[in-house]
Amino acid sequence: MAIIVNLDVMLARRKMRSRELAERIGITEQNVSLLKSGKVKGIRFDTLERICTVLNCQPGDILEFRADKPETVGS
Repeated sequence: MAIIVNLDVMLARRKMRSRELAERIGITEQNVSLLKSGKVKGIRFDTLERICTVLNCQPGDILEFRADKPETVGS
């Protein structure tokens, strides 16, 4: 997958556990776990906003794009 979720990295940098984040943003700990593992197909902007507020970060600190394979110009 080309979108990498770095939520675990941000939690470690903030020395915060998934349980605390879940409580503070109002979602279940299991949903935080699914986000961390990248096993979700999407995330609501309001959830992303709450995560960024609690972790004091930008969306780009949590979500990263990596191309699966190099694209050629003109293809």
